[in-house]
Amino acid sequence: MIGDGWAGSKDDRARDARASADNRRRIAVVTGTRAEFGLLAPVMEAIRDRADCELLVIAAGAHLIQPGLTFREVKARFDVADSVPMQTAGKVGRWHDVESLGRGIGRFGRSFERIRPDWVVVLGDRIEAFAAATAASVGGAALAHIHGGDRAEGVADEAMRHAITKLAHLHLPATETSAERVRRMGEPDGSIEVVGSPAIDGLDAIAPMDDEAFRALGSPRFVMLHHPIGRTDELEEHGANQILAAFDGRPVLALHPNFDPGRDGIMRALMNAPGSVRVRDHLDRAGFVALIKRVGAEGGALVGNSSAGLIEASAAGCPSVDVGERQGGRERAGGWTEWTHEDAGSVRDALRAVTDPARTRGGHPFGDGRSGVRIARVLAEQDPHAAGLTRKRCAY
Repeated sequence: MIGDGWAGSKDDRARDARASADNRRRIAVVTGTRAEFGLLAPVMEAIRDRADCELLVIAAGAHLIQPGLTFREVKARFDVADSVPMQTAGKVGRWHDVESLGRGIGRFGRSFERIRPDWVVVLGDRIEAFAAATAASVGGAALAHIHGGDRAEGVADEAMRHAITKLAHLHLPATETSAERVRRMGEPDGSIEVVGSPAIDGLDAIAPMDDEAFRALGSPRFVMLHHPIGRTDELEEHGANQILAAFDGRPVLALHPNFDPGRDGIMRALMNAPGSVRVRDHLDRAGFVALIKRVGAEGGALVGNSSAGLIEASAAGCPSVDVGERQGGRERAGGWTEWTHEDAGSVRDALRAVTDPARTRGGHPFGDGRSGVRIARVLAEQDPHAAGLTRKRCAY
């Protein structure tokens, strides 16, 4: 049982007794988006593989927006212990995000009270993670945060990521630089363990896309994955059109953006793009990695403002062009990424530079591909019920 006030029903208490009897640690992992699910999947697998842990997957937020394709992807790989609806289809904007956040906090609270996790695990900085973190912290559940301490401006990402850090009791940053930021926020050394990024896990096992699948996607020279940053639809449409213009008619596969405010503008640009641009709503993680490996081998690049351009792409051997300010401040691999302003000429120049065969490229700072196993071990070994763990103290 977690803290006072989690009395629950007779059935809940019986379930708690069974969990205590088999001595397995109940770990609730919250996933809210397709991209973050790709990062969390190796963590979930590693938890599921441990005899001393019980995995409880909670699918939330964007996974449940109709038609719910990514929710089906989660269910195909894991048993889902609960689902937490937040956003409403067709309602996009920052004030709608506020409503969704409030709805999510309450619904996560009911979920945690029912399933009684020993640890609640969230990743990153989105409203789904923030809602779950708030519910866990207020409710008295031990909270672990993956990818804390990063810098990435996004919409409200920077503030929410660091707010989750202050709510969390166990910190699992991807790099030593991020860990140092967490320390500077006053979090104790004993609560911080650098684990690498789970985005790197399993990449080596995925082969570049084969000829048939590559041709079915139009044999793209470039992949575009560009998300809104909270501006008006008109500004987001203009920015996306600048990127599209820089491709100069070369074949492109463009993936749908996430559901942040401004999405409709980017979608308008994609729907009106020239015939050389093919548009897909989603590729599963294995398909996406296979694609960027093939694109990188063919001399192309990933273009847009997704963190995948800075993390997965460099590890998969695909250069990337980082457009605009969304990833401002995030660590990146030497030589693999070129940053540029959001105008066609600058994107065109960046594409030329980053795909130059003579360009010198370095390693990436995001770990060795065993983050999931490392995170599962830490969660199994750290006692979520240790005296004083969930009582935060200001250390500065």
